[in-house]
Amino acid sequence: MTKKKPVSTKTIGRSDIADFPKLDLKKINIKIDSGAYTSAIHCCRIEKASDNTIEVIFLDEEDPKYTGKIHRFESFKEKKVKSSNGEIERRFIVETEIIISSESYEISLSLTYRGDMRFPVLIGRKFLAKNHFVVNPRLKNHLHKKDFSKRKK
Repeated sequence: MTKKKPVSTKTIGRSDIADFPKLDLKKINIKIDSGAYTSAIHCCRIEKASDNTIEVIFLDEEDPKYTGKIHRFESFKEKKVKSSNGEIERRFIVETEIIISSESYEISLSLTYRGDMRFPVLIGRKFLAKNHFVVNPRLKNHLHKKDFSKRKK
């Protein structure tokens, strides 16, 4: 009988701060939602172009981190996703990079309008499980604070 190697888990709180370097977004507030399967990011513009690419503008003018930059994606998926209000929506899904506490991960993000939500990014359980995160709802910005205190030393 072979022993399984223990999985290294990381504890994350109910919210944190992350960078999305390929999207030119830094210090973005993220909401951890173990009830949501997919992760999502707020976009004020999502358009399918005639050359079979999608053009996206992340966040919106009311967000201080808004750049107005148009991002083009040649590689994407289109999926049906159940929204927070229970309705099924067709959404584009893109693969990108997220940095949490100086560690880089690949993440699939569904593109949607989240302007009426407090957090522009929602991190779902697919990402959490794949990367061995454990959620402690008592913590807030736990990894960001931990990373910041390491940098101060």
